Amino acid sequence: MKRIPVAGPSITDLEVRYVAEAARSDWYEGAGAFNKRFEKAFAEYVGVAHAISLPSCTSGLHLSLAALGIGPGDEVIVPDLTWIASAAPITYVGAEPVFADVDPVSWCLSPEAFEAAITPRTKAVIPVDLYGNMVDFDALLPVARRHGIWIVEDSAEAMGSRLGAGVAGSFGDTGVFSFHGSKTMTTGEGGMVVTDDAEIYARMMVLRDHGRNPGDVAFFNSEVAYKYKMSGVQAALGLAQLERIEELVAKKRIIFRLYQKRLGHIDGFALNPERDGERNSFWMSTLVWSEDFGLHKDKVMLALAERGIDSRPFFHPLSSLPAYAKARDCDRARTANRQAYRIGANGINLPCAQILTEQDVDRVCDAVLEVFGLKGGLRASRAG
Repeated sequence: MKRIPVAGPSITDLEVRYVAEAARSDWYEGAGAFNKRFEKAFAEYVGVAHAISLPSCTSGLHLSLAALGIGPGDEVIVPDLTWIASAAPITYVGAEPVFADVDPVSWCLSPEAFEAAITPRTKAVIPVDLYGNMVDFDALLPVARRHGIWIVEDSAEAMGSRLGAGVAGSFGDTGVFSFHGSKTMTTGEGGMVVTDDAEIYARMMVLRDHGRNPGDVAFFNSEVAYKYKMSGVQAALGLAQLERIEELVAKKRIIFRLYQKRLGHIDGFALNPERDGERNSFWMSTLVWSEDFGLHKDKVMLALAERGIDSRPFFHPLSSLPAYAKARDCDRARTANRQAYRIGANGINLPCAQILTEQDVDRVCDAVLEVFGLKGGLRASRAG
């Protein structure tokens, strides 16, 4: 039986040609050419002044916090329901994470929970565009600005999503992206940080190269910093993927619509939202179900795996992880963040690799309906 993968890229002759060209030419006087092309094109796509190619999205979050001067004694608010990479850089700079609850529909940071979590020590917030879903920035931005809080937008999972006239990654003081092999566009591993602020950009450029000023050839470092650079071969792959980004997003949206057609009207099921004025890139097609089904995500994933279908668990609340067992905010968060704990236990990412066919999606949907004991159709009831 063919196994259906949960995620994976689309690679064409264009990517192969650019990568081969970089392997031959991105040295000597040609060194850095593909990085410059990729960064320029990426900044134009997002609609910002500056972009810096990086080895990961996590490094972009780290650079952002470091450039903003976040450090010991400071608090940074982060949604409780996200991948640990969204929060780990808070610890890197010596600050403390504060875990806020999420919106029950978008699964992203709740603006109300964000505001309630603000203290005199709050210096930044990391809103996450989860699975391609966009944060309610119309509500969140005024709160952050009123309190003088920096915004580091984590768009690792939202390449190609839009909210009104804005592109994912353009709403914060900085925005960060991931190009992991599972993402809508990939460089294998890699990331990008973007900003409109010239001072933040200049500071990040020093911090990402071991504390050297751009253009320094004397190896005369002004401070101890980091090594966060992307190779030219990776940048070439990313440039080709960026040139195809609308095609790649379109395929993700097609896959999601197929799931929506089969599963979107079933009582007790919820799929990724797309509000008026929003374009969701649907990096992951995600299914969240009512706790009334009595099925934990681990049991559902195991049942799908037995049917040759890969899936991913909805992220666990950060405050539930052993990694944060000693974090100061965990006890409060475990009790207060009811939506994060409800959604996290009752959700999975369905297969949405770029290579999926309509027949593959139909097979997944049939399996989901079987696992949940539903009788194959739209508007099936939980009693079915």
